[in-house]
Amino acid sequence: MNAPHSILSVWKKFDCFPMETLTKAWFYNKAGIKKQREVSLMKEHHAQYGVTGNCFDLAIWLLHDFKQAGIHAYPVGHELKTPSAHAAVVAVDEEGRRFLCDLGDQWLQPILIDQEARDFTPEKVSGFFPAADVQVSSEDGQLVIAYHRPNGKISRQSYDTDAADMNIFLAAAERSQNTIYPKALLEQRILYKNETAHWEFYNWKSFLSTTEGLYHDAPMDTIEEWAARIHDKTGYEREFLIEALGFYKKLGG
Repeated sequence: MNAPHSILSVWKKFDCFPMETLTKAWFYNKAGIKKQREVSLMKEHHAQYGVTGNCFDLAIWLLHDFKQAGIHAYPVGHELKTPSAHAAVVAVDEEGRRFLCDLGDQWLQPILIDQEARDFTPEKVSGFFPAADVQVSSEDGQLVIAYHRPNGKISRQSYDTDAADMNIFLAAAERSQNTIYPKALLEQRILYKNETAHWEFYNWKSFLSTTEGLYHDAPMDTIEEWAARIHDKTGYEREFLIEALGFYKKLGG
């Protein structure tokens, strides 16, 4: 189920990249009419503030780097024409096998999705997603990922793995960057004991998901305290965090 080195070598450049909605809030009033950033500007912001972006930013950046490495890849997602759109990437190896690459959901590594391919298993597997085993199947022409949590809970997500038309994908990206849900979100893969766990900040609460269960962080009272905590987890520049979090505080989120 693992991707070959050619795909992994590109993916691993993004190992420390969170997925978050702080950057789009911070950039919203700084941008012109076009809110979706080009890769060159994303790289500039990353170098200056340590920031990354939301699932569309990460997918566009990953596609760019796959192209530079000579790897065929294309955008995919689900509900791309809706406000709840999610973006990901499919990369194709030298044998034509397809691998789902989803930085937006903070996967640990790409996963094989061709059920006829060698090395594919329909059984649940570990090491692909933080604090959960995953199982790959299909239903009604859609890729279905089942997430098996340590507490026995199972959740599912579907993807349309046909290549999205780039114009439709970029229109969905633009719509996403123009839609700011009033509850800030940041997800980050973090080393914990012998695993890579999943730390999440959402709506002024934060917690760590591990194979041992959930660990809730102590509450924080001020934007400055939250900025310090998020800085410690991500390396994001503190003044950037204070400005972005202040934007959400004004929204009432």
